[in-house]
Amino acid sequence: VQLVESGGGLVQPGGSLRLSCAASGFTFSSYAMSWYRQAPGKEREWVAAITSAGGRTNYAESMKGRFIISRDNAKNTVYLQMNSLKPEDTAVYYCKADSVFYVYTYWGQGTQVTVSS
Repeated sequence: VQLVESGGGLVQPGGSLRLSCAASGFTFSSYAMSWYRQAPGKEREWVAAITSAGGRTNYAESMKGRFIISRDNAKNTVYLQMNSLKPEDTAVYYCKADSVFYVYTYWGQGTQVTVSS
């Protein structure tokens, strides 16, 4: 099982980034997917989630209207489009896969996002 995030980097405030998380080794289309983030010295926090078929999404309050989670089950990939980025969005971003009833959970290794001028 692998979840590999990519797309992180350095961006100026107000800019955008699109993160990707490529999955392998499990039936991606059967898993709900989420994004989390962890800033230095802080606990990991939930960012957004999407159901297995992609029909429903949900966001943490501070990300609503700025971030968009999506998935392509044909490509076994989940995305996080991040717009209007702020310095406080600086963190390592992780994707997570959850099976039905959370019997299985998998994490990626994370990708660094730094928002700074």
